[in-house]
Amino acid sequence: MKRLFAVLASLIMMISLFSCGKKSEVASGYGDLIFESIEKETGDATRPPEYQNQPESDNGGNETVPPADAPVTTITFAGCGDNIIYQGTIWEALAQANGGRAYNFKPIYSDVAGMIASADVSYINQETVMDGGEPSYYPCFNSPQDLGYDLAELGFDVVNIANNHMLDRGGSGITATVEFWKAMQGVTMIGGNRDRADYDEVEIIDVNGIRIALLSFCEMTNGITIGNDWAVWIPYLDENDIKNQCASVKDSCDLILCSVHWGDEGSFKPNEEQRRWAKIMADAGVDVIIGTHPHVIQPIEYIDRADGGKTLCAFSLGNFMAMQAYDFNMLGGIITFDINKRGDEHAYIDNVLFTPTVYYFAQNWYGSHVYFLSDFTDYLASTHGIGNYGNGISNASLRGYLNDTISNEFLPEEFRN
Repeated sequence: MKRLFAVLASLIMMISLFSCGKKSEVASGYGDLIFESIEKETGDATRPPEYQNQPESDNGGNETVPPADAPVTTITFAGCGDNIIYQGTIWEALAQANGGRAYNFKPIYSDVAGMIASADVSYINQETVMDGGEPSYYPCFNSPQDLGYDLAELGFDVVNIANNHMLDRGGSGITATVEFWKAMQGVTMIGGNRDRADYDEVEIIDVNGIRIALLSFCEMTNGITIGNDWAVWIPYLDENDIKNQCASVKDSCDLILCSVHWGDEGSFKPNEEQRRWAKIMADAGVDVIIGTHPHVIQPIEYIDRADGGKTLCAFSLGNFMAMQAYDFNMLGGIITFDINKRGDEHAYIDNVLFTPTVYYFAQNWYGSHVYFLSDFTDYLASTHGIGNYGNGISNASLRGYLNDTISNEFLPEEFRN
């Protein structure tokens, strides 16, 4: 106790020496030493706020900055590209049905299911409507609603339906699809809205205390326009809407993620319009952009923002599943990253990774399956269904597309140049 009294006496002396004006750096240092001594003597680690180890605020001290050693909350994100259901995929789901529902799509995704299920937030662009009627295929798609149940059971938390095929079945088709997804427990649907008011109410999900705002836009709907009597709102790209939606959620969320369906089909490079829209989104406050539609992969980049920050932009994740004709249509990928939040600060991301996938179907149109590129064998390449179109596929061609498009910093080590 004698030591404690001595320490307290020293503290009183130091306070008297530095009581005039703002505490100097020297006083702050002595204060820390004094309280360290008290903590050792009493076991009490409580300090007055002015002696806590806090970083300097960058806005003149007008906001509360969490201590540098405040715990960081981290959640994981996984995003998948275009999920388009062709006739052969339906045949495969019928063949694998084993009671309960008429179709079973889950085995098609079995190789990637673990990555989807393990992420705290998993996203997919579901590019075909599900109105509960008979299935239909290219050019106007409609898929069984069993697919939606299977996607939910696989662990997809966020399903985007804003894409160029969302009006394939007219007003009744999109209305039924919107209602189907809104009724799905445990899944947040974005890109489909009943009306303008529903569209303006941005979805925000809370995952372990991290609040993520989810925006969604599409470039076009294949020339089909909504009728006056349709109970639906289509989220076409609009600069004012982007800015207004970001402004409406910036104070109530920790991160803004935007799904956008854009670009030129078959192009590995984003066009000027994509880049223009990406900059608009970044400057409006979007933290992450997830792009879909080109049916091939496009680069992942960081875009400088007006506020000095950076926005992660994946211009196109490619096809997750689509029974198209060329090898480059079979290559897609799952983008993963960590979302981190320290105290009350805005969330930030790191550990961005693009894990390449390959969609396979056999030459008899059965055998639909999503493989990791690392597991795609020469035998699978030799029996791939694109041979029906007179086209070939190989590991060498797929890796070539991958390395020509995605920077090494975003690739697993085994795929880096």
